[in-house]
Amino acid sequence: MDNRSTISAIATASGISSISIIRVSGDKALSIAQKITKKENIQPRMANLLSLYNKEDKLIDQAIVIYFKSPKSFTGEDIVEFQCHGGLIIAQEILDTTIFHGARLAEAGEFSKRAFLNGKIDLTKAEAIAKLIEVKSVDGAKILSKQLKGDLKEFIDSNREALLRAIAYSEVMIDYAQEDIPDDILDNIISQLDKLTGEIEKIVEASIRRKGLIEGFKVAIIGKPNVGKSSLLNGLLSYERAIVSNIAGTTRDTIEEQIRIGGHIIRLVDTAGIRDALDSIEQIGVKKSMESIKDADVVIGLFDKSSPFDKEDEKILEILDEISHDKHIIVALNKSDLPQKISLEKLEKYNPIELSAKYDFNSLTTALEELFNDIGSDEELMLTSSRQIDIVKRVREAILEAKEPLLNGELEFFSYHLQDAVKLLGSISRPYDSEEVLDKMFGEFCLGK
Repeated sequence: MDNRSTISAIATASGISSISIIRVSGDKALSIAQKITKKENIQPRMANLLSLYNKEDKLIDQAIVIYFKSPKSFTGEDIVEFQCHGGLIIAQEILDTTIFHGARLAEAGEFSKRAFLNGKIDLTKAEAIAKLIEVKSVDGAKILSKQLKGDLKEFIDSNREALLRAIAYSEVMIDYAQEDIPDDILDNIISQLDKLTGEIEKIVEASIRRKGLIEGFKVAIIGKPNVGKSSLLNGLLSYERAIVSNIAGTTRDTIEEQIRIGGHIIRLVDTAGIRDALDSIEQIGVKKSMESIKDADVVIGLFDKSSPFDKEDEKILEILDEISHDKHIIVALNKSDLPQKISLEKLEKYNPIELSAKYDFNSLTTALEELFNDIGSDEELMLTSSRQIDIVKRVREAILEAKEPLLNGELEFFSYHLQDAVKLLGSISRPYDSEEVLDKMFGEFCLGK
């Protein structure tokens, strides 16, 4: 990827819209704009209503043209944005004209990569930008906005400084072993490392627990056949997505759809009824149901209020008990409009709610919204990508590996492991590993971002 060439891309989603934005960045951005608009004087940071012409000097459109002069731009380079009428044709013609006049088509994430390389953003902000585009909740957007302000970078930098201080203490003890070193210096180092590993464990746990705020929570509905899972899915979606019948085993595969609950977009999964399957196809469906349960953040155990508690219900309860230590569980009694026959003795520990999949399931949507809001109300920082979580886990391992040689007085090995931790921690905000690493990272961004 040539970081010196001028790049161009459509920055808005394809399709019919009120406006489309074409972004050009690089040394030739202004001259390209001057050729397209036939205007020499384009004032920086001003919205200029100008006519745009193609390579054959024919009018394309009248558009807003904004010039951001280097270094006061997103990428740190000269940037020109053309804000034209939306549609499938006009934006593409403007893009083609910018390329004719000397730009090349930007690769995915190349604008953000240039902003990073030119010191306008660090990787915590770059990854926050990428996640903001696809975030699945209002609370998740707030967390990412804090990262754009630099909160995660501050956390990383402060803990990196703590590690550097520990290394400095170690070097002092190595260089001045014969001198009078304060007796409590070793205790201070251990205390700092214990505090840091505690903070790391806390942020990793919180990040895994709250990842649904960014990616969308996955909610699986489980229950025995004919308990009303598909009816509940259809009711929540407000249209008949799943086939409903009185024949047990009608749903033989998992059905997944997105819905909005309050300020959260969730992935709702209707699973096949869990029982001792009668044929090979149904067995596959039950197996997929179990896999969906493992992947879910929240599991809704659905029981039929109008039927006695039986062995199939017992199987569902056993599954809920097994996963209750690491999943959010909601137990719901369907068919609240019918007389109660089910015994609640074994379900009471889950505080079951009542609903009717056909007529009234507000109790369930309220319970889900309250659960998601409670998870999102935590003001803790969180790591928003698998890359960040993996690095922080490796930092913790490096610190733990450093403690043993420290306690044994092997200070050179202690410093070696701790320097690894420093490099790893710093790589969250600004890795210098290789161009290939950066290309892979920014290649996951949207085109034009």
